[in-house]
Amino acid sequence: MQPPDPRAVRIQDKASAEAFIASLMATMHDLDAVLASESEGVRAGRIREAMVGGPRKAELASAYLNGLEAAKSNAIALARFAPNGIESLKAAHRRFAAVVETNQTVLATARTVSEGLIRTLADELGKSGTPTVYGRPSTPPSPYGRNAGRGPLLLSRSL
Repeated sequence: MQPPDPRAVRIQDKASAEAFIASLMATMHDLDAVLASESEGVRAGRIREAMVGGPRKAELASAYLNGLEAAKSNAIALARFAPNGIESLKAAHRRFAAVVETNQTVLATARTVSEGLIRTLADELGKSGTPTVYGRPSTPPSPYGRNAGRGPLLLSRSL
């Protein structure tokens, strides 16, 4: 399902302005809940469970961005018909920006940690497979290539 084109939204009276703001606030609230759930899951190490909401998150993010574009294109009408709603929308957007920043920080930290773990694992496997001669790493000649004595790297995907 494609989100509506933000240029197609036309606010022409107080009721439509209030309905638009309520709809955008509801979308922001739903996206906030999905992001908070994702952040908590990643923090707790339940990555697979945390990423289940990915399609819903993408759908809500698209609807939210389209709503922001529609709000920009209808800014004059919104200011005229629902000035209090605009102020509450701005305050909610500031709170939401903090939630998004926290989510991005959690995801970046998890990525950095996982990359570090994989790099350390690869280094350790590389060290253990390299024989030393008089304290220096040495690669014995092999008719089968440089990595003849090493086994494959296996990772558990069930963690």
